[in-house]
Amino acid sequence: MNLTERLGELISACFTGIWIESHEHQDAIVEIAQLCRDEGWSFANWDIEQGMTLSGGETSSEAGDPLAAVRSLKALASDDGTAVLVMNNLHRFIGSTEVMQAVQRQLVAGKQNRTILIVLSPVVSIPAELELFVVVEHEMPSRDQLLEIARGIATEETELPTGSELDLVLDAAGGLTRAEAESAFSLSLVRHGRIQPDAIWELKSQMLKKSGLLEMYRGDADFGSLGGLSALKSFYRRALSRSSENVKPRGVMLPSPPGCGKSQFCKALGRETGRPVIILDVGSLMGSLVGQTEQRTRQALRIIDAMAPAIVMLDEIDKAFAGVGGSGQSDSGVSARMFGSFLSWLNDRESDTFVVCTANDVGKLPPEFARAERFDSIFFVDLPSREEKNLIWEQYISVYGLAADQTKPKDDVWTGAEIKAACRLAALLDIPIKAAAQNVVPVAVTSSESIERLRAWARGRCIDAHNGGLYELEFKKGKTKSRRKIKVDPSLN
Repeated sequence: MNLTERLGELISACFTGIWIESHEHQDAIVEIAQLCRDEGWSFANWDIEQGMTLSGGETSSEAGDPLAAVRSLKALASDDGTAVLVMNNLHRFIGSTEVMQAVQRQLVAGKQNRTILIVLSPVVSIPAELELFVVVEHEMPSRDQLLEIARGIATEETELPTGSELDLVLDAAGGLTRAEAESAFSLSLVRHGRIQPDAIWELKSQMLKKSGLLEMYRGDADFGSLGGLSALKSFYRRALSRSSENVKPRGVMLPSPPGCGKSQFCKALGRETGRPVIILDVGSLMGSLVGQTEQRTRQALRIIDAMAPAIVMLDEIDKAFAGVGGSGQSDSGVSARMFGSFLSWLNDRESDTFVVCTANDVGKLPPEFARAERFDSIFFVDLPSREEKNLIWEQYISVYGLAADQTKPKDDVWTGAEIKAACRLAALLDIPIKAAAQNVVPVAVTSSESIERLRAWARGRCIDAHNGGLYELEFKKGKTKSRRKIKVDPSLN
């Protein structure tokens, strides 16, 4: 149901206060004005610069007075009709006691004379005294609306692609506002002479970064550049390729020691499946004002849904939600409410968004986070095996142009990130790999106890990302032993 249909129902039912959360005021005003013309309702619009503008084009001289604008709504009422007043950014003035009181009286009186007050605002900031307001979200443009915008920008039929290429353009434009989509299509016409997805992705990445809520990753890394993780790659290459309208993959939880490739898997998955990778930093959602965190969370999730199909990456989720249990004492419950919103979205979303959450210490997460239907599965990414290490050495020796026949350091407990670091330092310092390795201290040595705890937790709870099947630990003489036991002796490197 679009904005016009929702407003038509609410106004017909005489909801006297409607708060529209929108970042596209002009488009919302056009839709509301058209609805009023179709229904024969009186319409007026107010903002602090131009004052009151009636449907006939007349303006009021009381430009900067929101109090007078609210009081004037009763003058628009008629005996047998409905009057609608749209006020832009009233949240900036509603903190005034006089304005708040006038709005409260108007919401009550509107039931008698069918006068409707609509507030357009990018945030929802409603005082407790004005609980009669109902909140409506102005949704991002749909694919049909984006197609209509593209047709309006393209001056010739050859400038607008067709078929699968048109689908790529609309996928790229998903999540943009109407104004942003117009700018992206225009940029593509100027740069390429026709509407293509490349220019749209570039502008879209800039728009997301500007919002401060999300970032977009579009790199060249694919599964061929990521050694190991055979079972994990196979599972989700197949799952995402078979995604349909009725059956969609949900996502994956990846607990792992640091540096084992879980973040790189997410980035490579986007390239492998042709989907953008959206990086959501939970810390960026936190706001200093009351209600700001919740509003920013809703906005970020709404943008993500509009950008589907997409890969959503939440890196080190254990650090982001580690304090949820004590949120009531530490931050008045803000973290708990944000966590609850995210859990609800994980479970109830209908958009084709695939969520990848990585964690180094899953013990800090509430147990309900990883329950069934929030993720397809939980894969444990352990330290790479001998065969996988050989592949990783070969890969990074080639990337950094090193001699392939040189002696390698002892790497029994090394991660892929540490192998890459040794190769990079060897190229940077122009020294043998074994000498460069003396500057690398494996995380499996510095954090051996925490990694063993993580392995013990993963036993029987997770799928083995390398070999498939349940991740298991071996037991010997009453002691727990990993398939790749970490030695806590000082590193030789």
